[in-house]
Amino acid sequence: MSARETMTDVAYGYMEKRKKEIEFLKLWQAVCKSMDIPEDKQRRKKSQFYSELMLDNRFASLENNKWDLRNRRKFDEIHTDTSDIELDDDDDEVDTDDQDNSLDISDQDSENNKY
Repeated sequence: MSARETMTDVAYGYMEKRKKEIEFLKLWQAVCKSMDIPEDKQRRKKSQFYSELMLDNRFASLENNKWDLRNRRKFDEIHTDTSDIELDDDDDEVDTDDQDNSLDISDQDSENNKY
């Protein structure tokens, strides 16, 4: 491992050798072992690693918290068809009873401060 290798680079190399999907926790443990990440730093870095996996296009998130390399997966396996999803637009409605009815007194203050 080079000094500049990132956690996702280590994960990529590990998964290339493995040749099949892996559970996140097992992948994380392999990365920690390979990079000698101390136990006291593992908890903080674990969420960082997960975020980096999500953002790295080389990886594909699968069901049951498993991961694989994107280039080993078919398009249909890693993309969700969202055309049938119904949106709940009820949250967009404004409830007029909850609106702030406070009085803006900024203009009144400026009139009181005239000479």
